[in-house]
Amino acid sequence: MAESKNPARLRMAVIGAGHLGTFHARILAARPDVELAAVLDVSQERADKLAAEVRCPARVLRGEGSADVLAALPEGVQAVVVAVPTVFHARIAVPLLERGIACLVEKPLAESLDSAHAILAAAERGRALLTVGHVERFQPGFRKLRELGFRPRFIECHRLAPFSWRSTDIGVVHDLMIHDLDLVLDQVGANLVSLDAAGGAILTEREDIASVRLVFDNGARANVTASRASLSPMRRFRMFSSEAYVSLDMHKNYGLIVRKGPNWDSGRVSLRDLSAEQIAARTDLVTSGMLELVELDLAGMDRPLQAESEAFVESVRHGRAPAVSGRDGYRALELAERIAREIAAQGW
Repeated sequence: MAESKNPARLRMAVIGAGHLGTFHARILAARPDVELAAVLDVSQERADKLAAEVRCPARVLRGEGSADVLAALPEGVQAVVVAVPTVFHARIAVPLLERGIACLVEKPLAESLDSAHAILAAAERGRALLTVGHVERFQPGFRKLRELGFRPRFIECHRLAPFSWRSTDIGVVHDLMIHDLDLVLDQVGANLVSLDAAGGAILTEREDIASVRLVFDNGARANVTASRASLSPMRRFRMFSSEAYVSLDMHKNYGLIVRKGPNWDSGRVSLRDLSAEQIAARTDLVTSGMLELVELDLAGMDRPLQAESEAFVESVRHGRAPAVSGRDGYRALELAERIAREIAAQGW
């Protein structure tokens, strides 16, 4: 792998000057430990516009072949963010990974499992670091739960969005639900036993709404719903275990834990002779110490995309395992493929 011209700064490039590529380029250009060597795109106009904003050179991709990608990449680039349409992920990432260049490939990892496997194999051949842009892993609430070691037994999550014209080349399972599939797999940490999915197309030729029930071999369950045909957005996770109930609202960056308080056992005795209405009227269940409500302190934590970028840079710089591995991305894609196939077979 070629070294940066300035050893103190990681020499990087962003391939794809669209929506996500723009955000990645802005974040990297603002980092003092990164030298943004170029932004690349098939459109000269898009590349020039973004490059002017982040003050770095623009390069144009004349094609999507290996030779085209390598010819357009500036000399000495050590790491790349691949933010092109999903169908081009493998064509861009494979030649880079084979030459030992670290890649952050936006989610989903690829448009098919065969292409995803090709990306993993290229990373292995080139001994290159590969991470996948499942940015929701870096939501402050999930980072806090990871610190606390919380393991849910039942998960219910909703990811709803108004319709936009972005990502219409893929269905809502690969576009939105795959975020939550990755989160569920990470939170549960077990193998999938079965699934039952439903959904269908409303506004496009692919599924625009999807819901699935997942069952894991450790007994955990998850209900996952995604829609890109809703009137208002929602990104909410509710998780339950024998120790606590956790609610996360990613739109509001708010998290709440409800669990037994220090007076739970003694307080239960006083409730035994009360009716359901009388118990519901009690307003002192928290103040009496029977229940404990803990608001998660998420203030001051980096925004998800910034935290993802930080993790990628640190992994490349120090040779650390990525927070979201290529194998993680493959598992999420594999599950998304199963769900999308089951929905398509229903013929809605």
